[in-house]
Amino acid sequence: MTVRSTASTPDLSSKDPNWWRQAVIYQVYPRSYADADGDGLGDLRGVTQRLTHLAALGVDALWLSPFYPSELADGGYDVDDYRDVDPRLGTLDDFDAMAAEAHRLGLKVIVDLVPNHTSHRHAWFREALATGPGSAARDRYVFRDGRGAHGELPPTDWQSVFGGSAWQRVPDGQWYLHLFAPQQPDLNWENEQVRADFRTTLKFWCDRGVDGFRVDVAHALVKDLTEPLRDLGAPELSGEAALAQFAPGTHPFYDRDEVHEVYRDWRKILDAYTPPRTAVAEAWVPGPRRVLYARPDELGQAFNFEYLQTGWDAAELREVITSSLADARAAGASATWVLSNHDVVRHATRLVLPPDTDTDAWLLSGGHAPAVDPAAGLRRARAATLLMLALPGSAYLYQGEELGLPEVADLPTEVLQDPIWEQTGHVRKGRDGCRVPLPWTTGGPSYGFGAGAAWLPQPPGFAAYAVQAQDGVAGSTLELYRTALRLRRKLLDGEELTWSDDVPAGVLRFDRSDSWRCVTNLSGRTVDLPAGEVLLTSAPLEDGRLGPDTTVWLGL
Repeated sequence: MTVRSTASTPDLSSKDPNWWRQAVIYQVYPRSYADADGDGLGDLRGVTQRLTHLAALGVDALWLSPFYPSELADGGYDVDDYRDVDPRLGTLDDFDAMAAEAHRLGLKVIVDLVPNHTSHRHAWFREALATGPGSAARDRYVFRDGRGAHGELPPTDWQSVFGGSAWQRVPDGQWYLHLFAPQQPDLNWENEQVRADFRTTLKFWCDRGVDGFRVDVAHALVKDLTEPLRDLGAPELSGEAALAQFAPGTHPFYDRDEVHEVYRDWRKILDAYTPPRTAVAEAWVPGPRRVLYARPDELGQAFNFEYLQTGWDAAELREVITSSLADARAAGASATWVLSNHDVVRHATRLVLPPDTDTDAWLLSGGHAPAVDPAAGLRRARAATLLMLALPGSAYLYQGEELGLPEVADLPTEVLQDPIWEQTGHVRKGRDGCRVPLPWTTGGPSYGFGAGAAWLPQPPGFAAYAVQAQDGVAGSTLELYRTALRLRRKLLDGEELTWSDDVPAGVLRFDRSDSWRCVTNLSGRTVDLPAGEVLLTSAPLEDGRLGPDTTVWLGL
């Protein structure tokens, strides 16, 4: 791994060390944000040039998805070197310039860390292949002999998240574990060299002034490697949804109790800085298990995917919000809320799909079966956004949602980049539809993303969603986000809410402190507004009443 001289650490000691508890963090997928050099791929200089957009939006921090050297076998989550920048995206100097400009604008910087696996091009894995079975280099990964008379069968029946066996055979006959793409061999977290190297990586980026980390697949690092390895008995038990089939903490490779030793070790490093660095876990596990990662002596926060996966239903949302706040409180953390990210169908589309929709089949249909009404989707997305931003805790926004971008479901199959497409034998189209580069202007070959065409084609309809088309336009989605974030910053007081039970069916209402309340109408009919001064609505009121799929903030 490359180690270079680091920039001086910015003095952040005067800032609130608990800034993250009710922050708004904006996810930047660098390859799709802005292209400064015109090669069709977003880069760090492009991010720097567009940071004023985030400052004007009113977010507290940006989270950068991986920008490390990578083959892009999985959109950058196959990392060649954890302490360098992909040459196509820039240099470490470019990273330092970006971080410095972000801090000048008052924005914190969070970077993605991918500790479950490396790239197959990583120096460690190349060494493991060269040195052969039984070597110290192979012990950094999970290599095993195969089953069958000649070792021709995988060591277990474990399945990859992306489809097919989680084992790949190498020329000398052994197999290595990859819970994701074959180009992403899993690390062996029982190996002390692995643990020590990630300590070095944490310090490397902290010393460069990074304010925190988002930890990819945080629940999968530690595996039960006791011989003989356990079969699961059914391929479907390899998925996160199968955790319920095992006693908590005992699945062979997901959410094992031992993984928390890793994060307690990391917390000591993060707390050694002034102020302490933050971290958030991507852990696809049930709520009571998820908050373990968010304990103060571990990462501090964990993504709330139950909220993201909840349908547009008042009763279901209230239940998830209530349980999420209780779980976070019990762990000493603050809750997190997210509606979209780089792995899921954008919520401006997803929220109007019928509840039983198979999104893989829907994507294969090009978004036509069933058809989606974009206007209805945008109305519901705006209401969902104001609801989310009114909740206590941190909100994570995904780039482009402030423009109301829909999912691009009709990408031609020949342009797809997500490994899911090939690895599932063209059964699942993958995640490219939410990764299409952003439109900044209403014209140009890539709508201002860069000087030429973008690495994924943007549909003509993107022109209407461009920043240029919405900037300063009353009622636009961009201006709604800007106004909401300005108001939110002024209104925040404490981390509690109080539900109102005296509401019509399909309506959510809660008070934040004694100064403001949020009302969301998820029913199909117009309802009366409770008392209060109207501060902001996601859609115009209808003769002073709250229409369907609309949220209002009221001053008390």
